[in-house]
Amino acid sequence: MPEKRKKKNLKHTKHAAKRPAKKVVKKSPAAKKAAKAAKPVSKAAQAKAAAAPVKTDSHHVYDLNGKSLETFSLDSMFKDGDVNTDVVYQAVLMYQAGEREGTASTKNRGDVSGGGKKPWKQKGTGQARHGSRRSPIWRGGGVTFGPSPRDYSYTIPSQIRRKAVIETFKDKVQHGKFVVVNGLEIAQPKTKLVARILATFKLEKPLFVVDKKDSNLLMASRNISKVAVKTAAEVNALDVASHRECLMTKAAYKGLVERFKS
Repeated sequence: MPEKRKKKNLKHTKHAAKRPAKKVVKKSPAAKKAAKAAKPVSKAAQAKAAAAPVKTDSHHVYDLNGKSLETFSLDSMFKDGDVNTDVVYQAVLMYQAGEREGTASTKNRGDVSGGGKKPWKQKGTGQARHGSRRSPIWRGGGVTFGPSPRDYSYTIPSQIRRKAVIETFKDKVQHGKFVVVNGLEIAQPKTKLVARILATFKLEKPLFVVDKKDSNLLMASRNISKVAVKTAAEVNALDVASHRECLMTKAAYKGLVERFKS
């Protein structure tokens, strides 16, 4: 029998590649921190950092030209803790359900006109038995389990509704979308005056919260679809959550604090 071939061992032959030994250099903690800081930041990380909540202890009061007049400290209920999204969800769902018209309507077999006579006699024709031409299985008949006018509105506890308003304002504060001005009175009911305010504070879809509604402001802002005007006494969670920014007067802020402190 032929001898078995032996496996070649190339570890110690001249064909083995000679690789230099790696030098392990230990970096100090300061050098590691500097190297980490020198790495370029991705666009996703920059966007995430920009969207992170900004916590501030003091807030500025501006005039309509964007000039800071004074600073004040926000109440703790608008800045402390994380936003409770659960109560906001419950309140927004309730207000949206209340806005549904609920006018969808269909006719069942009792509402459709006609069908008083039996189509044919019960037996002897060879056809299936029927008692009315307005049966749901007939063309022109009634609708089975169709929608009927109803009221979709319901209520949740008042404490949840009040808490939801606070949490929506807290979200605006933490994300830098909350602006306080000294006043929102305009001399004439002209749209360009409101558009100038939007350009000054770089607002896209703002909610104006005032202490008392001014006719000039209402008439000037109604031609801009994304602007809404509410008073501190009537504003709710859906009003705040459905707008990107909130522009509030100083008097309205005081009224809002009194509303939820009482």
